[in-house]
Amino acid sequence: MCALNKISAILIFFVFSFSASAYDVPEKDWGIAVGIRSAKIPYPSAEDRVDDFIPLMFYDGDIFFIRGLTAGAKLYDKDRWQFSLIGRYRYFDIPAEYQNLVQGNALDVGGELKYRINNNLDTNFEIMTDDEGRYYSALDTRYHWESGSWELMPYATLRFKSADFNDHYYGLDGFADPADLSSTIDNKIGSGFDLTLGSEIRYHVISNFYLLGRAQLTALDSDTRSSPTISGDTYGEVYLGIAFFNDKTRSKTSSLKAKPYIRVAHGWATPSNLGEILSFDVEDDEQDNQLTSIFYGHPLSDSLFGVEALDIYMTLGYVYHHASDPYSQTLEPGQGINTSELAGLGNNPCDGESPCTLTYDSQPTNEYVLGIKAFYNIEWPVHWRIGLAEGISYIESVSNLEQREMDEKGYRASNLMNYIDVTADFSLGDTFGVKQMNELYFGAGIHHRSSIFESSSAFGRIKGGSNYPSLYLQYHF
Repeated sequence: MCALNKISAILIFFVFSFSASAYDVPEKDWGIAVGIRSAKIPYPSAEDRVDDFIPLMFYDGDIFFIRGLTAGAKLYDKDRWQFSLIGRYRYFDIPAEYQNLVQGNALDVGGELKYRINNNLDTNFEIMTDDEGRYYSALDTRYHWESGSWELMPYATLRFKSADFNDHYYGLDGFADPADLSSTIDNKIGSGFDLTLGSEIRYHVISNFYLLGRAQLTALDSDTRSSPTISGDTYGEVYLGIAFFNDKTRSKTSSLKAKPYIRVAHGWATPSNLGEILSFDVEDDEQDNQLTSIFYGHPLSDSLFGVEALDIYMTLGYVYHHASDPYSQTLEPGQGINTSELAGLGNNPCDGESPCTLTYDSQPTNEYVLGIKAFYNIEWPVHWRIGLAEGISYIESVSNLEQREMDEKGYRASNLMNYIDVTADFSLGDTFGVKQMNELYFGAGIHHRSSIFESSSAFGRIKGGSNYPSLYLQYHF
């Protein structure tokens, strides 16, 4: 399928993914949060805890929803019953120093059946699998209590883990042996159960600003906790963060003033960092890597903290990274991935003893983006806007630009990264006095992927990323 056909297919999906009509978009529950997750490492190690910086998004639409680490589509939702196809991001808690090399975090997919016992109590049954077919199932009960500014959501989850799943993620069967990286661990535990008790808490500070927290404890079955790869009977985690949600003191509007949009952009790669680009100090990319993207924006709110000049959107994007000429760089022994510690690991061709020449020709490739974006509207001297988006980006094959930097710095590259979009645009119709073009904007922006300075295992525990200064047209309909 050519790039144009892919872009067209993604555009059609975006437009029809939301049930609201173009000019009648009701306000839904939404949110964005950032925080620190601290988890006990269940395996024997010198470190007993690992911390992560986590950005989270929330949205509850008629069909599609995002609940932090879980997202899905409601296939049936009537009366007390709801059935959804879901995907959930699962952490693999090992010492931070190994997280870049192992990158064991995973996206599990499956189905969830929900039964609403009453307005505050529901129970869920789900069957999930990782990308290798290792499955588990879970039964949980959740309660929602609310009083004034406080919300408390306790839950209990009983999970059955298949033998393959339990062997791999708790017996570490098949993982590289830390004592001898050339061999793998052979440790079969068999199937097992675990029980998790926990609670989420939310406090409404003011307007759209909230504080979040979560704590949970998981108890393992006797066979699993007897494995030499497990260091205790229980393990747990806590999360503390801040968030922006709907203002619970205000009623939701049935029709938002903000309109959906389509944005088409083209960008040129640069090795310059975000700060350098914003100060107009931009270096050309020797390989001349380029991308073309199309984004759909779905309105979430007409204001934030009562500021009506702010429009909030959920944004979904497809990005096509064009083919480029092959490019080579040579790493000397001891430089980047050309070290004895990293020699031969994964697809690393370097031996750590002699100069290593690497060729970069991984494009074309496809990238997918999900984020929440804010536009600040300014009406002088014409209608123009400043925009900022925060979200996540997944790329099928790591781009040439990123792979070159990761190899030079000695990291294993990550397909999943944090996404930031910085833009400025103006209304063509307002500028040139053509009323029919008032909703058409021309602008410039920066397509930015990064890993938040080694602070998150979700993004490979690395430092670096990529930047593409871009030009775009955006139409609101």
